[in-house]
Amino acid sequence: MIIVGVNKQTRIYETLRGRILAGAYAPGDRLVISAIAAELGVSSVPVREAIRKLEAEGLVLYTHNAGARVAPIEAGEFLDGMSALALLEGYVTALAGPTVDLSPLRASTARMRGCMERLDLAGYARADREFHAAVHEACPNPHMRHLIRDISERLYTIRGTAFQRLPYRGLAAIEEHERLIELLASGAAFEVVETAARQHKLATAEALRQAL
Repeated sequence: MIIVGVNKQTRIYETLRGRILAGAYAPGDRLVISAIAAELGVSSVPVREAIRKLEAEGLVLYTHNAGARVAPIEAGEFLDGMSALALLEGYVTALAGPTVDLSPLRASTARMRGCMERLDLAGYARADREFHAAVHEACPNPHMRHLIRDISERLYTIRGTAFQRLPYRGLAAIEEHERLIELLASGAAFEVVETAARQHKLATAEALRQAL
């Protein structure tokens, strides 16, 4: 893959960031700058700059002896991230309420139920992500959309593992999605929607904390 153009560093950054978030680079994996540069057909300079940017975001750790590696994700970090995400999720969902299209929310929730019945946890996680992404896109505040996207993506690589530990929580989450849809469809008050969406995320964090 050859990367050309004036935005070379940005393209390398987006490539590496995408691989980390998709799980192609797992937590703890080394990022060998020379190997990445050879693969992408560039010098080591833009790769090093991209890695510095990822380090500033907390996605990469760089030490003098070991070099760059994907930042490990600990259970405590997941729980802290879920708590922050819960606050944002509640507010963003309530803001999106008046304009969100409920059709994709219903479709995603139905897929989640089908995946749980087949024990397709990867499919379940994708459908869950699609549900929340549809809500986030309807939020009229672009800054809130940006914040919630960044935290969601940071946690995405370990959320599938969380559901493998908590299959019964998966069923409860489906019911909570269905409740949220009912609230949005009925035009429930901002505070009611905000509380339901926030508690939905906090319940997942609490279930994992107890399991651990």
